[in-house]
Amino acid sequence: MTVFSVLVATGCSEPEEERARKPVPVVAQEVRVLPEQVEIEAIGSARAATSAEVFAETAGRVTSVLFTAGDFVREGQPLLRLDDRQERLAVEAARVNVREADQLLSRYRRIEDTGALSESQIEAGETALASARVALQQAQVALADRTVRAPFSGHVGLTEVDVGDTVNDQTPVTQIDQRSTLFVDFPAPESIFNALRPGQVVEVQPFSDPARTIDARVAATDTRISQDSRNFIVRTAIENGNDRLRPGMSFRVTFTRAGEARPSVPEQAIAWGGEGSHLFVVRDGKARRIPVTITSRRDGTVLVDGGLRTGDRVIVEGVQKVRDGQDIRLVRGGAKGQQDVQVRSRPASASTPAPATPGRQAGTRDAG
Repeated sequence: MTVFSVLVATGCSEPEEERARKPVPVVAQEVRVLPEQVEIEAIGSARAATSAEVFAETAGRVTSVLFTAGDFVREGQPLLRLDDRQERLAVEAARVNVREADQLLSRYRRIEDTGALSESQIEAGETALASARVALQQAQVALADRTVRAPFSGHVGLTEVDVGDTVNDQTPVTQIDQRSTLFVDFPAPESIFNALRPGQVVEVQPFSDPARTIDARVAATDTRISQDSRNFIVRTAIENGNDRLRPGMSFRVTFTRAGEARPSVPEQAIAWGGEGSHLFVVRDGKARRIPVTITSRRDGTVLVDGGLRTGDRVIVEGVQKVRDGQDIRLVRGGAKGQQDVQVRSRPASASTPAPATPGRQAGTRDAG
């Protein structure tokens, strides 16, 4: 009876061992090396391309306010007038002095040939006329300073100045912004200082309209790194032709850069075990188990860190059927190869993912 049992057991195990030695059909794909796409987020603030706080040139009582908050004004357009009665009188007096000095010099010139006047008297007359003309110009400037004008074309903001108020050169009248183009400044880490250059494109999203994504072009980068934060300031420019954005708004800034080059494999090539993630490569006709660490994912593919070699072929179908050291047989799979990934200054489009094995979900092996 004992001998019969041993024979039965031996007979049953022989087919199983034979199946274990039989090569397992698998589909393999050559490992590709791609740069990691490192995504960086920051918070930026907008400012107008040209902005100024407007002050009066001199002190005085306000006689008229000529704008309303939100108005678009042209360069040189009057915004505020101060009491200018004294300045107007000063201009008239200066004009009278110019006429008198001119008339006196004319009389000197008429009798110059008679010898009745010395050369010094004529020179004094010329000096008096020049001085009177300068005094007139000074009076005209003082009169012009009694009117506050727009320094450039743009939109004016609120004002706290009313008719009857007394202002001086320290009293802010209003803010004016030329906002057809906005600058969005944001801090970026020192590690990417050489990765951002003028002309590159990043994406910005206003917090007031999160569904809206705007392409912002890098206009300039600061020349210094902050010793406290180890950041530097990047200035980007966005068009605001529809005037929906305002200076001072906050934006979420996102951009990607090419990181370290790493092996890229389809997600379905990854298997999980008690020691973490691993995959199988084909070496000398056998499946070899390679532990890997997933560093990033990119729509159907993963970038890994592990003991992969250049030219390795990773098993992408039949992963669950093989064991370390098992003989395998390569067959042609139905999955199409992946498209190349282009690395550009702006965020690159995701690669076309390799289809998962029919009837099996790649996510079930990546869970954990």
